[in-house]
Amino acid sequence: MDLIQDYSEEDRMDLVQNPSSSPESSPIRAISLPTKSSAPKVDDTMLSLTVAGSVRSLSDPIDPAQHLVSYNPTYEQLWAPIYGPAHPFAKDGIAQGMRNHKLGFVENAAIEPFVFDEQYNTFHKYGYAADPSASAGNNYVGDMDALQKNDAISVYNIKQSDQKRRKLEKKKEALDGEENEGDQEDEVEHPEEVENPASDAWLMKNRKSPWAGKKEGLQGELTEEQKKYAEEHARKKAEERGEKVDKSGELVADKSTFHGKEERDYQGRSWISPPKDVKATNDHCYIPKRLVQTWSGHTKGVSAIRFFPKYGHLILSASMDTKIKIWDVFNSGKCMRTYMGHSKAVRDICFSNDGTKFLSAGYDKNIKYWDTETGKVISTFSTGKIPYVVKLNPDEDKQNILLAGMSDKKIVQWDMNTGQITQEYDQHLGAVNTITFVDNNRRFVTSSDDKSLRVWEFGIPVVIKYISEPHMHSMPSIAVHPNTNWLAAQSLDNQILIYSTRERFQLNKKKRFAGHIVAGYACQVNFSPDGRFVLSGDGEGRCWFWDWKSCKVFRTLKCHEGVCIGSEWHPLEQSKVATCGWDGLIKYWD
Repeated sequence: MDLIQDYSEEDRMDLVQNPSSSPESSPIRAISLPTKSSAPKVDDTMLSLTVAGSVRSLSDPIDPAQHLVSYNPTYEQLWAPIYGPAHPFAKDGIAQGMRNHKLGFVENAAIEPFVFDEQYNTFHKYGYAADPSASAGNNYVGDMDALQKNDAISVYNIKQSDQKRRKLEKKKEALDGEENEGDQEDEVEHPEEVENPASDAWLMKNRKSPWAGKKEGLQGELTEEQKKYAEEHARKKAEERGEKVDKSGELVADKSTFHGKEERDYQGRSWISPPKDVKATNDHCYIPKRLVQTWSGHTKGVSAIRFFPKYGHLILSASMDTKIKIWDVFNSGKCMRTYMGHSKAVRDICFSNDGTKFLSAGYDKNIKYWDTETGKVISTFSTGKIPYVVKLNPDEDKQNILLAGMSDKKIVQWDMNTGQITQEYDQHLGAVNTITFVDNNRRFVTSSDDKSLRVWEFGIPVVIKYISEPHMHSMPSIAVHPNTNWLAAQSLDNQILIYSTRERFQLNKKKRFAGHIVAGYACQVNFSPDGRFVLSGDGEGRCWFWDWKSCKVFRTLKCHEGVCIGSEWHPLEQSKVATCGWDGLIKYWD
């Protein structure tokens, strides 16, 4: 204790200032050793980053897509506007109830049509337009340079320069008018004529009236336009009367040329009489394999071919070169006669039951009834519309009844003995394409561009069956199966559909013939005489053969360059087929 008391303040200061001054200061030296802590060392880097992030988050805006906030944001942060580009399909901050357009909210504006048109046309012409929703300071949108240049005029305003030019023109016209009046007054011997409105002098003086220069009286010479119209009108009237008129307005003569050696043989038989040795042995038909004959007399595409009924020793062809030709099939293989009477392309042909006469329909709106042997036109029929299909009633006692499907949606029935229209079947909604007799010729089926089938009782203009489905296409060709129970219809969706000819005319869904491309072409469909094969041309010049029972493609023949429009099986020969195409050729296959 004494030692402690003797320890004075001065000694303590000396020890602090000079700790190594004396050996007595050694206990104090132990205090200056480095201190040691028993706590583990902690890395405080993340702590400092967290503190810095929390400070920064107090000023950053909140992401609107964020669902969780790890701190208490301020009111300003919660309601701050969204910064940065918005996603084009994301909601752009407008409440769902406020949206009335996919881009947000659109206000209705009441604006007159004239004002709208004015601004619309002004914008398309000058590049600027008035903005109805803008503030008073900036009322225009678009090209401001053009706005300054044009002095903000619209398309309906007239420029100052144009106004001046118009005024000058009017003043000049007025001066010219006064001079003319002075000259006229000098020339007129009777001044009272100037006061008479019926005189030429009054018309010249008052030429600015709405009737200036016009005077009631006889018509002078027709202008070129009036002459053209008058000729067109006369041609239409002549066509309605059944007369043939060409483009120049003159009547076209019906004529025919015989190309054979002689019209009658040594026994006095006509050149159209069938050979005696032909026999019908078509119990079993075969598919043709090779080309045996080509007929090339037409200068344009051939639109239809028909074999001579029952015998097939002649074949009739209609062409787009306005001519109809008949060819020998059995003997010489040459053209026997050419029939010329149409002024435009021939659309359809149809033999009578005995083949001594035939019908032709042309785009010149005429239907002609020809004598096959002599080439004379027996009669001509026309309604002023284009006939697309012609048919004679197949009954022997009704061979004077003609049916024609017209471009004006009607089927017209003529009695050829009297030349009168006896019936009109008017239900279709498009041009009529086919007429096919069924049920022992008591009914007939028609197809049309309106994509429907209609069944009619012969002589009664009321549809007894109407077939129209949403999936149906137009059917430009229909053929009857030899057993008369089925119809084959060429559908423009590249398939052949089969319909029953019984009471209900149902579609046979089990039979469908496809594989060919006929879309856009009225390719003829046909049957072999024994009913075992279906044949049809296509748009690429091929002829297709299908098996009737299995519906499988049996064979295809490359027949023509371009469209193979018509194909017909020989009525007697088991394996012979004729085809025609738009290349102007008729080919005979065996």
